[in-house]
Amino acid sequence: MTLLLVAVLVLPLLGALLTAALPARADRTARAVGTGFAALTLLAALPMAAGDRTWTAYTPDTPAVRPWHQLDLPWVPGLDLRFHLGVDGISYPLVVLTALLTLLCCGYTLWRVPDGGPGRLLVALLLVVEVGLLGTFLALDLVLFLVFFEVVLLPMYAVIAGWGGTDRRRAARKFALYTLLGSVLLLVGVFTVVTTAGTADLVTLTGGTGLSRGTQLAAFTLLALAFAVKSPLWPLHSWLPDAHTQAPTVGSVVLAGVLLKMGTYGLIRVAVGVAPEGARWAAPVLGVLAVAAILVGSLVCLAQDELKRLIAYSSVGHMGFVLLGVATLTATGLQAALIGNIAHGVITGLLFFLAGAVKDRTGTGLLAELSGLRETAPRLAGLLAFAAVASLGLPGLAGFWGEAFAVVAAVQVGGPFWTTLAVLAAVGGALTAAYLLRLLRRVTHGRPGPAVAPLTAALARTELAAWAPLVLLALVIGLAPGLVLGMAGDPVQALIERVAP
Repeated sequence: MTLLLVAVLVLPLLGALLTAALPARADRTARAVGTGFAALTLLAALPMAAGDRTWTAYTPDTPAVRPWHQLDLPWVPGLDLRFHLGVDGISYPLVVLTALLTLLCCGYTLWRVPDGGPGRLLVALLLVVEVGLLGTFLALDLVLFLVFFEVVLLPMYAVIAGWGGTDRRRAARKFALYTLLGSVLLLVGVFTVVTTAGTADLVTLTGGTGLSRGTQLAAFTLLALAFAVKSPLWPLHSWLPDAHTQAPTVGSVVLAGVLLKMGTYGLIRVAVGVAPEGARWAAPVLGVLAVAAILVGSLVCLAQDELKRLIAYSSVGHMGFVLLGVATLTATGLQAALIGNIAHGVITGLLFFLAGAVKDRTGTGLLAELSGLRETAPRLAGLLAFAAVASLGLPGLAGFWGEAFAVVAAVQVGGPFWTTLAVLAAVGGALTAAYLLRLLRRVTHGRPGPAVAPLTAALARTELAAWAPLVLLALVIGLAPGLVLGMAGDPVQALIERVAP
Protein backbone atom coordinates (compact mmCIF):
# COMPACT_ATOMS: atom_id res chain seq x y z
CA MET A 1 0.00 0.00 0.00
CA THR A 2 2.91 2.40 0.55
CA LEU A 3 3.61 2.19 -3.18
CA LEU A 4 0.16 3.64 -3.82
CA LEU A 5 1.15 6.78 -1.90
CA VAL A 6 3.94 7.32 -4.42
CA ALA A 7 1.85 6.18 -7.38
CA VAL A 8 -0.85 8.80 -6.88
CA LEU A 9 1.83 11.49 -7.13
CA VAL A 10 3.98 9.97 -9.86
CA LEU A 11 1.17 8.97 -12.23
CA PRO A 12 -0.29 12.47 -12.78
CA LEU A 13 3.22 13.93 -13.00
CA LEU A 14 4.18 11.43 -15.71
CA GLY A 15 0.87 12.07 -17.41
CA ALA A 16 1.50 15.81 -17.43
CA LEU A 17 4.98 15.43 -18.90
CA LEU A 18 3.88 13.00 -21.60
CA THR A 19 0.77 14.99 -22.50
CA ALA A 20 2.73 18.23 -22.86
CA ALA A 21 5.49 16.52 -24.85
CA LEU A 22 3.22 15.15 -27.59
CA PRO A 23 3.15 17.22 -30.81
CA ALA A 24 0.41 19.73 -31.60
CA ARG A 25 -1.01 17.56 -34.40
CA ALA A 26 -1.80 14.86 -31.81
CA ASP A 27 -3.69 17.22 -29.49
CA ARG A 28 -6.74 15.01 -29.02
CA THR A 29 -4.56 11.94 -28.52
CA ALA A 30 -2.59 13.85 -25.90
CA ARG A 31 -5.80 14.79 -24.07
CA ALA A 32 -6.84 11.15 -24.12
CA VAL A 33 -3.44 10.12 -22.72
CA GLY A 34 -3.76 12.68 -19.92
CA THR A 35 -7.26 11.43 -19.15
CA GLY A 36 -5.91 7.89 -19.00
CA PHE A 37 -3.28 8.85 -16.45
CA ALA A 38 -5.94 10.67 -14.40
CA ALA A 39 -8.00 7.46 -14.44
CA LEU A 40 -5.00 5.43 -13.27
CA THR A 41 -4.48 7.93 -10.44
CA LEU A 42 -8.06 7.43 -9.28
CA LEU A 43 -7.63 3.65 -9.48
CA ALA A 44 -4.50 3.96 -7.34
CA ALA A 45 -6.26 6.17 -4.79
CA LEU A 46 -9.33 4.01 -4.20
CA PRO A 47 -7.56 0.95 -2.63
CA MET A 48 -5.95 3.13 0.04
CA ALA A 49 -9.01 2.51 2.20
CA ALA A 50 -8.10 -1.19 2.37
CA GLY A 51 -5.83 -2.71 4.98
CA ASP A 52 -5.71 -2.65 8.76
CA ARG A 53 -7.68 0.36 10.00
CA THR A 54 -8.06 -0.86 13.58
CA TRP A 55 -8.00 2.11 15.94
CA THR A 56 -6.61 1.38 19.37
CA ALA A 57 -7.82 3.40 22.33
CA TYR A 58 -6.34 6.86 22.56
CA THR A 59 -3.92 7.60 25.39
CA PRO A 60 -1.72 10.65 26.01
CA ASP A 61 1.28 8.61 24.91
CA THR A 62 -0.09 7.67 21.49
CA PRO A 63 0.01 10.06 18.52
CA ALA A 64 -3.23 11.73 17.46
CA VAL A 65 -2.36 11.19 13.79
CA ARG A 66 -2.16 7.48 12.99
CA PRO A 67 -2.12 6.91 9.21
CA TRP A 68 -3.56 3.76 7.67
CA HIS A 69 -0.55 3.66 5.36
CA GLN A 70 2.57 5.81 5.35
CA LEU A 71 5.92 6.26 3.66
CA ASP A 72 8.72 7.86 5.66
CA LEU A 73 12.08 8.38 3.95
CA PRO A 74 14.99 10.80 4.50
CA TRP A 75 14.56 13.91 2.35
CA VAL A 76 17.02 16.58 3.57
CA PRO A 77 18.97 14.82 6.34
CA GLY A 78 20.99 17.91 7.23
CA LEU A 79 17.80 19.75 8.19
CA ASP A 80 16.06 16.66 9.59
CA LEU A 81 13.37 16.88 6.90
CA ARG A 82 11.68 13.72 5.71
CA PHE A 83 9.60 12.67 2.72
CA HIS A 84 6.74 11.59 4.95
CA LEU A 85 3.42 10.71 3.31
CA GLY A 86 0.37 9.14 4.92
CA VAL A 87 -3.37 8.76 4.56
CA ASP A 88 -6.10 8.47 7.18
CA GLY A 89 -9.83 9.03 7.52
CA ILE A 90 -9.43 12.82 7.42
CA SER A 91 -7.40 12.98 4.22
CA TYR A 92 -8.66 9.94 2.28
CA PRO A 93 -12.03 11.41 1.16
CA LEU A 94 -10.24 14.49 -0.14
CA VAL A 95 -7.69 12.36 -1.99
CA VAL A 96 -10.46 10.44 -3.76
CA LEU A 97 -12.43 13.63 -4.49
CA THR A 98 -9.33 15.24 -6.02
CA ALA A 99 -8.60 12.24 -8.21
CA LEU A 100 -12.23 11.98 -9.32
CA LEU A 101 -12.72 15.65 -10.22
CA THR A 102 -9.42 15.76 -12.09
CA LEU A 103 -10.45 12.72 -14.12
CA LEU A 104 -13.84 14.26 -14.93
CA CYS A 105 -12.24 17.55 -15.97
CA CYS A 106 -9.64 15.88 -18.17
CA GLY A 107 -12.32 13.72 -19.73
CA TYR A 108 -14.48 16.79 -20.33
CA THR A 109 -11.74 18.29 -22.51
CA LEU A 110 -12.16 15.40 -24.95
CA TRP A 111 -15.51 16.99 -25.84
CA ARG A 112 -14.82 20.69 -25.45
CA VAL A 113 -11.60 22.68 -25.18
CA PRO A 114 -12.02 26.34 -24.23
CA ASP A 115 -10.48 29.03 -26.40
CA GLY A 116 -7.02 30.16 -25.44
CA GLY A 117 -4.52 27.42 -26.16
CA PRO A 118 -3.88 23.77 -27.00
CA GLY A 119 -6.06 21.32 -25.09
CA ARG A 120 -3.10 19.08 -24.30
CA LEU A 121 -1.41 21.87 -22.33
CA LEU A 122 -4.61 22.51 -20.38
CA VAL A 123 -4.79 18.82 -19.44
CA ALA A 124 -1.10 18.82 -18.48
CA LEU A 125 -1.64 21.80 -16.18
CA LEU A 126 -4.66 20.13 -14.56
CA LEU A 127 -2.51 17.08 -13.83
CA VAL A 128 0.21 19.24 -12.26
CA VAL A 129 -2.44 20.90 -10.09
CA GLU A 130 -3.53 17.39 -9.08
CA VAL A 131 0.02 16.55 -7.96
CA GLY A 132 0.06 19.59 -5.69
CA LEU A 133 -3.39 18.89 -4.29
CA LEU A 134 -2.75 15.22 -3.57
CA GLY A 135 0.65 15.97 -2.07
CA THR A 136 -0.92 18.56 0.25
CA PHE A 137 -3.48 16.04 1.52
CA LEU A 138 -0.89 13.27 1.95
CA ALA A 139 2.07 15.20 3.41
CA LEU A 140 2.90 14.49 7.04
CA ASP A 141 6.02 16.69 7.10
CA LEU A 142 5.26 20.38 7.55
CA VAL A 143 7.90 21.58 5.07
CA LEU A 144 6.78 18.96 2.53
CA PHE A 145 3.21 20.19 3.07
CA LEU A 146 4.39 23.72 2.28
CA VAL A 147 6.12 22.60 -0.91
CA PHE A 148 3.08 20.77 -2.27
CA PHE A 149 0.83 23.65 -1.17
CA GLU A 150 2.84 26.01 -3.40
CA VAL A 151 2.97 23.65 -6.40
CA VAL A 152 -0.66 24.49 -7.19
CA LEU A 153 -0.18 28.26 -7.64
CA LEU A 154 1.55 28.60 -11.04
CA PRO A 155 -0.38 25.96 -13.01
CA MET A 156 -3.72 27.28 -11.68
CA TYR A 157 -2.67 30.80 -12.63
CA ALA A 158 -1.84 29.55 -16.12
CA VAL A 159 -5.22 27.79 -16.46
CA ILE A 160 -7.10 30.99 -15.63
CA ALA A 161 -4.86 33.32 -17.64
CA GLY A 162 -4.60 31.02 -20.66
CA TRP A 163 -8.11 29.62 -21.14
CA GLY A 164 -10.34 32.00 -19.17
CA GLY A 165 -12.79 34.73 -20.17
CA THR A 166 -12.25 38.20 -21.55
CA ASP A 167 -10.92 39.59 -18.25
CA ARG A 168 -8.91 36.49 -17.43
CA ARG A 169 -5.51 38.09 -16.95
CA ARG A 170 -6.69 40.53 -14.29
CA ALA A 171 -8.50 37.71 -12.48
CA ALA A 172 -5.42 35.49 -12.69
CA ARG A 173 -3.18 38.24 -11.31
CA LYS A 174 -5.59 38.83 -8.45
CA PHE A 175 -5.64 35.11 -7.69
CA ALA A 176 -1.83 34.98 -7.75
CA LEU A 177 -1.37 38.05 -5.53
CA TYR A 178 -3.79 36.85 -2.86
CA THR A 179 -2.33 33.35 -2.94
CA LEU A 180 1.21 34.72 -2.65
CA LEU A 181 0.12 36.68 0.42
CA GLY A 182 -1.16 33.46 1.94
CA SER A 183 2.06 31.70 0.95
CA VAL A 184 4.20 34.26 2.77
CA LEU A 185 2.10 33.89 5.92
CA LEU A 186 2.26 30.10 5.65
CA LEU A 187 6.03 30.19 5.20
CA VAL A 188 6.51 32.35 8.29
CA GLY A 189 4.12 30.16 10.29
CA VAL A 190 5.90 26.96 9.26
CA PHE A 191 9.30 28.51 10.01
CA THR A 192 8.07 29.56 13.46
CA VAL A 193 6.82 26.07 14.30
CA VAL A 194 9.76 24.09 12.89
CA THR A 195 12.52 26.22 14.38
CA THR A 196 10.86 26.30 17.80
CA ALA A 197 9.87 22.63 18.01
CA GLY A 198 12.98 21.31 16.27
CA THR A 199 10.95 19.01 14.02
CA ALA A 200 8.68 19.28 10.98
CA ASP A 201 6.90 15.96 11.60
CA LEU A 202 3.15 16.55 11.79
CA VAL A 203 2.59 13.32 13.72
CA THR A 204 4.90 14.56 16.46
CA LEU A 205 3.71 18.18 16.34
CA THR A 206 -0.01 17.44 16.61
CA GLY A 207 -1.13 18.53 20.06
CA GLY A 208 1.36 21.39 20.27
CA THR A 209 4.33 19.25 21.29
CA GLY A 210 7.37 21.40 22.01
CA LEU A 211 5.57 24.72 21.52
CA SER A 212 4.93 27.28 24.25
CA ARG A 213 1.58 29.06 24.54
CA GLY A 214 2.98 32.27 23.04
CA THR A 215 4.44 30.40 20.08
CA GLN A 216 1.16 28.59 19.52
CA LEU A 217 -0.80 31.84 19.50
CA ALA A 218 1.57 33.39 16.97
CA ALA A 219 1.74 30.25 14.82
CA PHE A 220 -2.03 29.76 14.77
CA THR A 221 -2.60 33.39 13.76
CA LEU A 222 -0.17 33.09 10.84
CA LEU A 223 -1.38 29.67 9.72
CA ALA A 224 -5.08 30.50 10.06
CA LEU A 225 -4.68 33.67 7.98
CA ALA A 226 -2.77 31.74 5.31
CA PHE A 227 -5.45 29.07 5.07
CA ALA A 228 -8.21 31.68 5.20
CA VAL A 229 -6.84 33.22 2.00
CA LYS A 230 -6.84 29.86 0.23
CA SER A 231 -10.30 28.70 1.39
CA PRO A 232 -11.19 31.62 1.01
CA LEU A 233 -12.88 32.88 4.15
CA TRP A 234 -14.50 36.28 4.57
CA PRO A 235 -13.12 38.98 4.36
CA LEU A 236 -10.17 37.55 2.37
CA HIS A 237 -12.43 36.19 -0.36
CA SER A 238 -12.48 38.94 -2.97
CA TRP A 239 -10.24 37.07 -5.42
CA LEU A 240 -12.69 34.16 -5.65
CA PRO A 241 -15.62 35.59 -7.66
CA ASP A 242 -13.31 37.02 -10.34
CA ALA A 243 -11.29 33.81 -10.60
CA HIS A 244 -14.41 31.65 -10.87
CA THR A 245 -16.15 33.94 -13.33
CA GLN A 246 -13.16 34.16 -15.68
CA ALA A 247 -11.81 30.60 -15.34
CA PRO A 248 -12.76 27.98 -17.92
CA THR A 249 -15.33 25.42 -16.82
CA VAL A 250 -12.78 22.78 -15.87
CA GLY A 251 -10.73 25.39 -14.01
CA SER A 252 -13.77 26.48 -11.99
CA VAL A 253 -14.60 22.86 -11.14
CA VAL A 254 -11.09 22.12 -9.83
CA LEU A 255 -10.86 25.50 -8.10
CA ALA A 256 -14.16 25.14 -6.23
CA GLY A 257 -14.16 21.36 -5.92
CA VAL A 258 -10.80 20.75 -4.30
CA LEU A 259 -8.43 23.72 -4.38
CA LEU A 260 -10.45 25.60 -1.76
CA LYS A 261 -10.27 22.49 0.43
CA MET A 262 -6.53 22.96 0.82
CA GLY A 263 -7.33 25.85 3.15
CA THR A 264 -9.92 24.12 5.31
CA TYR A 265 -7.91 20.88 5.44
CA GLY A 266 -4.82 22.84 6.44
CA LEU A 267 -6.82 24.65 9.11
CA ILE A 268 -7.85 21.33 10.68
CA ARG A 269 -4.71 19.26 10.15
CA VAL A 270 -2.03 21.91 10.64
CA ALA A 271 -3.35 25.04 12.38
CA VAL A 272 -5.65 23.35 14.93
CA GLY A 273 -3.51 20.23 15.23
CA VAL A 274 -0.15 21.96 15.71
CA ALA A 275 -1.34 24.96 17.75
CA PRO A 276 -4.35 23.84 19.82
CA GLU A 277 -3.93 26.59 22.43
CA GLY A 278 -4.01 29.13 19.62
CA ALA A 279 -7.14 27.47 18.23
CA ARG A 280 -8.92 27.66 21.59
CA TRP A 281 -7.88 31.29 21.99
CA ALA A 282 -9.10 32.26 18.50
CA ALA A 283 -12.25 30.07 18.44
CA PRO A 284 -14.72 32.91 19.23
CA VAL A 285 -13.19 35.09 16.50
CA LEU A 286 -13.35 32.21 14.02
CA GLY A 287 -17.00 31.65 14.94
CA VAL A 288 -17.89 35.30 14.31
CA LEU A 289 -16.03 35.33 10.98
CA ALA A 290 -17.75 32.09 9.97
CA VAL A 291 -21.23 33.48 10.60
CA ALA A 292 -20.29 36.74 8.89
CA ALA A 293 -19.21 34.73 5.83
CA ILE A 294 -22.50 32.81 5.82
CA LEU A 295 -24.63 35.94 6.03
CA VAL A 296 -22.55 38.15 3.73
CA GLY A 297 -22.19 35.43 1.12
CA SER A 298 -25.93 34.78 1.12
CA LEU A 299 -26.89 38.46 0.93
CA VAL A 300 -24.48 39.11 -1.93
CA CYS A 301 -25.87 36.09 -3.78
CA LEU A 302 -29.37 37.55 -3.49
CA ALA A 303 -28.13 40.57 -5.45
CA GLN A 304 -26.12 38.71 -8.11
CA ASP A 305 -27.27 38.65 -11.72
CA GLU A 306 -24.51 36.47 -13.25
CA LEU A 307 -24.66 32.69 -12.95
CA LYS A 308 -21.02 31.76 -12.31
CA ARG A 309 -20.49 34.74 -10.04
CA LEU A 310 -23.49 33.73 -7.93
CA ILE A 311 -22.16 30.18 -7.56
CA ALA A 312 -18.75 31.60 -6.66
CA TYR A 313 -20.17 33.78 -3.89
CA SER A 314 -22.21 30.83 -2.64
CA SER A 315 -18.90 29.11 -1.87
CA VAL A 316 -18.10 31.88 0.61
CA GLY A 317 -21.25 31.03 2.57
CA HIS A 318 -20.79 27.28 2.36
CA MET A 319 -17.18 27.50 3.52
CA GLY A 320 -18.47 29.66 6.39
CA PHE A 321 -20.38 26.62 7.66
CA VAL A 322 -17.15 24.59 7.43
CA LEU A 323 -15.30 27.23 9.46
CA LEU A 324 -18.10 27.34 12.04
CA GLY A 325 -17.75 23.58 12.54
CA VAL A 326 -13.98 23.94 13.01
CA ALA A 327 -14.40 26.89 15.39
CA THR A 328 -16.47 24.83 17.83
CA LEU A 329 -13.48 22.51 18.39
CA THR A 330 -15.84 19.61 19.00
CA ALA A 331 -16.01 16.18 17.36
CA THR A 332 -19.42 17.03 15.91
CA GLY A 333 -18.11 20.31 14.51
CA LEU A 334 -15.02 18.80 12.89
CA GLN A 335 -17.10 15.99 11.42
CA ALA A 336 -19.49 18.61 10.03
CA ALA A 337 -16.54 20.48 8.53
CA LEU A 338 -15.13 17.35 6.90
CA ILE A 339 -18.38 16.17 5.33
CA GLY A 340 -19.18 19.78 4.40
CA ASN A 341 -15.87 19.91 2.53
CA ILE A 342 -16.70 16.80 0.52
CA ALA A 343 -20.32 17.81 -0.14
CA HIS A 344 -19.27 21.27 -1.31
CA GLY A 345 -16.68 19.77 -3.67
CA VAL A 346 -19.22 17.41 -5.22
CA ILE A 347 -22.16 19.82 -5.48
CA THR A 348 -20.29 22.97 -6.46
CA GLY A 349 -18.24 21.00 -8.97
CA LEU A 350 -21.51 19.87 -10.54
CA LEU A 351 -22.92 23.42 -10.44
CA PHE A 352 -19.91 24.81 -12.29
CA PHE A 353 -20.08 22.04 -14.89
CA LEU A 354 -23.74 22.93 -15.49
CA ALA A 355 -23.09 26.68 -15.45
CA GLY A 356 -20.38 26.16 -18.05
CA ALA A 357 -22.75 24.10 -20.19
CA VAL A 358 -25.40 26.83 -20.02
CA LYS A 359 -22.91 29.57 -20.86
CA ASP A 360 -21.36 27.58 -23.74
CA ARG A 361 -24.81 27.01 -25.28
CA THR A 362 -26.24 30.50 -24.80
CA GLY A 363 -23.15 32.68 -24.86
CA THR A 364 -24.21 34.47 -21.69
CA GLY A 365 -24.30 33.97 -17.95
CA LEU A 366 -26.70 36.81 -17.14
CA LEU A 367 -29.74 35.51 -15.27
CA ALA A 368 -32.06 37.96 -17.03
CA GLU A 369 -31.14 36.42 -20.39
CA LEU A 370 -31.47 32.76 -19.34
CA SER A 371 -35.18 32.53 -18.53
CA GLY A 372 -37.22 29.60 -19.79
CA LEU A 373 -34.45 27.02 -19.78
CA ARG A 374 -36.84 24.22 -18.83
CA GLU A 375 -38.91 24.87 -21.97
CA THR A 376 -36.10 24.32 -24.47
CA ALA A 377 -33.50 22.29 -22.50
CA PRO A 378 -35.50 20.44 -19.80
CA ARG A 379 -32.75 17.91 -19.03
CA LEU A 380 -30.17 20.60 -18.40
CA ALA A 381 -32.69 22.58 -16.36
CA GLY A 382 -33.56 19.48 -14.33
CA LEU A 383 -29.91 18.80 -13.51
CA LEU A 384 -29.41 22.44 -12.53
CA ALA A 385 -32.44 22.23 -10.24
CA PHE A 386 -31.08 19.06 -8.64
CA ALA A 387 -27.68 20.66 -7.99
CA ALA A 388 -29.31 23.79 -6.58
CA VAL A 389 -31.54 21.97 -4.10
CA ALA A 390 -28.55 19.83 -3.08
CA SER A 391 -26.56 23.00 -2.46
CA LEU A 392 -29.31 24.61 -0.36
CA GLY A 393 -29.13 21.68 2.08
CA LEU A 394 -32.22 19.63 1.28
CA PRO A 395 -32.35 16.62 3.65
CA GLY A 396 -31.40 13.44 1.83
CA LEU A 397 -28.77 15.16 -0.30
CA ALA A 398 -25.10 15.74 0.49
CA GLY A 399 -25.31 19.44 1.35
CA PHE A 400 -27.57 18.88 4.35
CA TRP A 401 -25.19 17.18 6.77
CA GLY A 402 -22.33 19.65 6.97
CA GLU A 403 -24.54 22.71 7.43
CA ALA A 404 -26.98 21.11 9.84
CA PHE A 405 -24.33 19.63 12.13
CA ALA A 406 -22.23 22.79 12.13
CA VAL A 407 -25.26 24.54 13.66
CA VAL A 408 -25.82 21.61 16.04
CA ALA A 409 -22.18 21.74 17.14
CA ALA A 410 -22.46 25.44 17.95
CA VAL A 411 -25.59 24.74 20.04
CA GLN A 412 -23.78 21.91 21.84
CA VAL A 413 -20.97 24.23 22.89
CA GLY A 414 -23.65 26.18 24.70
CA GLY A 415 -23.82 29.65 26.19
CA PRO A 416 -25.39 32.80 24.78
CA PHE A 417 -22.49 33.52 22.44
CA TRP A 418 -22.43 30.20 20.58
CA THR A 419 -26.21 29.87 20.64
CA THR A 420 -26.48 33.27 18.97
CA LEU A 421 -23.97 32.18 16.33
CA ALA A 422 -25.99 29.01 15.73
CA VAL A 423 -29.20 31.00 15.25
CA LEU A 424 -27.54 33.44 12.85
CA ALA A 425 -26.01 30.54 10.89
CA ALA A 426 -29.47 28.96 10.63
CA VAL A 427 -30.79 32.26 9.27
CA GLY A 428 -27.96 32.16 6.75
CA GLY A 429 -29.09 28.68 5.74
CA ALA A 430 -32.58 30.05 5.06
CA LEU A 431 -31.04 32.82 2.94
CA THR A 432 -29.11 30.15 1.03
CA ALA A 433 -32.40 28.51 0.10
CA ALA A 434 -33.79 31.91 -0.90
CA TYR A 435 -31.05 32.82 -3.38
CA LEU A 436 -30.87 29.36 -4.94
CA LEU A 437 -34.64 29.24 -5.43
CA ARG A 438 -34.41 32.74 -6.90
CA LEU A 439 -31.75 31.42 -9.28
CA LEU A 440 -34.01 28.58 -10.42
CA ARG A 441 -37.01 30.89 -10.84
CA ARG A 442 -35.05 33.28 -13.06
CA VAL A 443 -33.21 30.66 -15.12
CA THR A 444 -35.59 27.73 -15.54
CA HIS A 445 -39.02 29.43 -15.42
CA GLY A 446 -40.67 32.00 -17.61
CA ARG A 447 -40.72 32.47 -21.36
CA PRO A 448 -37.49 31.52 -23.20
CA GLY A 449 -35.39 34.55 -24.10
CA PRO A 450 -33.49 34.98 -27.38
CA ALA A 451 -30.39 33.26 -25.98
CA VAL A 452 -32.35 30.24 -24.70
CA ALA A 453 -34.93 29.77 -27.45
CA PRO A 454 -32.58 28.02 -29.96
CA LEU A 455 -31.44 25.35 -27.45
CA THR A 456 -32.33 21.69 -27.78
CA ALA A 457 -32.90 19.04 -25.14
CA ALA A 458 -29.91 16.93 -26.22
CA LEU A 459 -26.92 16.46 -23.92
CA ALA A 460 -23.56 15.18 -25.10
CA ARG A 461 -22.45 11.77 -23.86
CA THR A 462 -19.22 13.25 -22.56
CA GLU A 463 -21.20 15.77 -20.53
CA LEU A 464 -23.35 13.04 -19.01
CA ALA A 465 -20.25 10.97 -18.24
CA ALA A 466 -18.70 13.94 -16.39
CA TRP A 467 -21.85 14.87 -14.48
CA ALA A 468 -23.30 11.48 -13.59
CA PRO A 469 -20.70 10.55 -10.90
CA LEU A 470 -21.30 13.86 -9.11
CA VAL A 471 -25.08 13.43 -9.20
CA LEU A 472 -24.67 9.91 -7.82
CA LEU A 473 -22.29 11.04 -5.07
CA ALA A 474 -24.61 13.85 -4.01
CA LEU A 475 -27.31 11.22 -3.51
CA VAL A 476 -25.12 8.57 -1.90
CA ILE A 477 -23.46 10.94 0.59
CA GLY A 478 -26.83 12.45 1.41
CA LEU A 479 -28.46 9.09 2.09
CA ALA A 480 -25.42 7.37 3.64
CA PRO A 481 -23.24 10.05 5.31
CA GLY A 482 -21.55 7.31 7.33
CA LEU A 483 -19.40 6.57 4.28
CA VAL A 484 -17.52 9.78 5.06
CA LEU A 485 -18.22 10.23 8.76
CA GLY A 486 -17.44 6.61 9.64
CA MET A 487 -13.86 6.66 8.42
CA ALA A 488 -13.19 10.09 9.94
CA GLY A 489 -14.73 9.37 13.36
CA ASP A 490 -11.73 7.89 15.16
CA PRO A 491 -9.11 10.32 13.78
CA VAL A 492 -11.33 13.28 14.65
CA GLN A 493 -11.93 12.00 18.18
CA ALA A 494 -8.20 11.50 18.72
CA LEU A 495 -7.52 15.01 17.45
CA ILE A 496 -10.16 16.52 19.72
CA GLU A 497 -8.83 14.68 22.77
CA ARG A 498 -5.33 16.00 22.01
CA VAL A 499 -6.61 19.53 21.35
CA ALA A 500 -8.95 19.70 24.40
CA PRO A 501 -7.53 21.59 27.38
